[in-house]
Amino acid sequence: MITNQKLKKSLEEIKNITSFDAILYSAKGKHLTGTVEEPEHSDIFVKEFIVSEDDVREKNDAIAFAVEIDSELEYVLVMFCPYTSENLVIGRMAVCQLRTLVLGESERYDRNNFIQNILLGNMLGSDIINRAKKLHIENRKRVVYVIDTGKNSNEIAVELVKNLADIRSGDFVVAMDEHNVVLVKDIDSPKLQEKLSSIAGSLVDNLLAEAMIKVRVGYGNPTDVLPKIAESYQEAKMALEVGRLFYVEKEIMAYDRLGIGRLIYQLPMSLCEMFIREVFGDEVPQILDDEEAMSTISKFFENNLNISETARQLYVHRNTLVYRLERIEKSIGLDIRTFDDAMIFKIATMVLAHIKDSRQGR
Repeated sequence: MITNQKLKKSLEEIKNITSFDAILYSAKGKHLTGTVEEPEHSDIFVKEFIVSEDDVREKNDAIAFAVEIDSELEYVLVMFCPYTSENLVIGRMAVCQLRTLVLGESERYDRNNFIQNILLGNMLGSDIINRAKKLHIENRKRVVYVIDTGKNSNEIAVELVKNLADIRSGDFVVAMDEHNVVLVKDIDSPKLQEKLSSIAGSLVDNLLAEAMIKVRVGYGNPTDVLPKIAESYQEAKMALEVGRLFYVEKEIMAYDRLGIGRLIYQLPMSLCEMFIREVFGDEVPQILDDEEAMSTISKFFENNLNISETARQLYVHRNTLVYRLERIEKSIGLDIRTFDDAMIFKIATMVLAHIKDSRQGR
């Protein structure tokens, strides 16, 4: 539940204050971490201490202290110092510090586990309300961000997102699987949409700058009640999926900005296939697999069907571009120099991407 790294940091803080080295063992006598190498036979001393069920025991300028959580032995702290009444007080204060650390991490784990269960739809509305009261989690305006780390492991990403989040004020960071991190962000801003986009941008920029991890971020609509963060989570996931299919160049996708992509994504396959037959007939034109042709079309659309500007950006003569567009027209049966045909072709390519993705079983 709590990492050895955090436990070691706490022991180092104790050493800085007391000048005493310390080692921490599990309730079964396993060496966990410490500020010094484990002395010979220390493990035997610890195991004897555990069997004795004492709170404190001394041997050769080493004092063992029981660290109990809810009346159960959780750790054994061994401090290397003379057995004096003063050092006993110091040791007991160190035990209190460790206990506070463990309880704090335990509470954080319980809260994160609670949020994760809400996101996954594992809890009823009444259970959410009752559990939230016990964990002191209030209804606030929150939005869910899903951070897709791609093929990268999300261990580093989780820590970086935690640094960017405000955990103390009510944010939650949850690792949903190997490549997806969820940030449930407590947000209250008069310029809400700008703030939502700004947070997503910060996530993308910081993960790239700090860990060289290129991520894509999707986020849902804000909600005022805890049970509905599951909806925001599903919206954020859909935003990522729609972006992966139709807006590959975009790193940030907002659910309420998906446009026609969301409409196509939700169409049944039968309607999609019917539409493609209406546009292209029984066979999809091979030119759609031609990289040069599709690059030309993409640039032409980017420039709002402006032939002169497209030719300039492609570094070709205007007549060369006109020839390419005429060749494309013969292949696809659409004159994309006109708005209506350009719109039909754009929608058709998006529908084809949806069909292909569906057939691959994603």
